[in-house]
Amino acid sequence: MFWFLAVAMVVVVAAVTLAVIGGGDSEVLPEVAPEQLVDPLPAHRPVGRADIEAVRLPVAARGYRMADVDDVLGRLAAELAERDARIAELEAALAGAQATAVGGPDLFDKPGADRPGEETDR
Repeated sequence: MFWFLAVAMVVVVAAVTLAVIGGGDSEVLPEVAPEQLVDPLPAHRPVGRADIEAVRLPVAARGYRMADVDDVLGRLAAELAERDARIAELEAALAGAQATAVGGPDLFDKPGADRPGEETDR
């Protein structure tokens, strides 16, 4: 009985091995093309919140593909740097406009007044 079980186990292991690796020219398990990132981030306009929410990174054997993640993060970093520079430029322009408005003539003074808010008697 022992020899019968041993021979049966060898036959089952051999059958499973042949089924997995395939026999002959036909492949039992065809190779799957690797999943690639289709970049949904628009190239012709700034990236918006909906664009970022739509990003789905392809999964690899040990998590995400580092090159795809690096590409997306690099693109987002460039967009943020561009926006930060534009915000700084606009804030500087606003500060300059406010400085000239504060240093300019008071709009509520009447012509010929000595001090702001007081009229001269002439």
